[in-house]
Amino acid sequence: MKCNFCGCLDSKVVDSRQNEEGNSIRRRRECMKCGKRFTTYETIETAPVMVIKKNGARQQFASAKLRSGIMRACEKRPVPMLLIDKLVEEIERKIQNNLNDEVTSKQIGEYVMEGLKKIDEVAYVRFAAVYREFKDIESWLSEINTILKDKNAESKDKNSD
Repeated sequence: MKCNFCGCLDSKVVDSRQNEEGNSIRRRRECMKCGKRFTTYETIETAPVMVIKKNGARQQFASAKLRSGIMRACEKRPVPMLLIDKLVEEIERKIQNNLNDEVTSKQIGEYVMEGLKKIDEVAYVRFAAVYREFKDIESWLSEINTILKDKNAESKDKNSD
């Protein structure tokens, strides 16, 4: 495995852990040349899934791109990387379990919003603003009011138990 610090191809595995679902292994490696540590993930290779974009273009699904978008929404928020990684894995699993070789970017966006809503409301609204292309403050307020209504309904349900 190539060291992302010095480019050396020689490294040793320091620690290996399986994720909770058992579909990937996280490995901590140490470069034999510079001594720095880095993380790699080993996953089962699956059939490629094509993403159908809004404009009709197709491109291969990339979990790194998904993770990057979620991380951008969670920037400067108290969201641990572990939760982001779990959300990415959950979305990947939903896409693979769909058994289709194509998925729309709209469906992926809905999966992300569904997950972010449970993790962090600010990150959810940030993502929704880009995904739904909010044009004005009313769009923001409408989404925030929806979250507040859902929260109030949840607290009423909990109090009635």
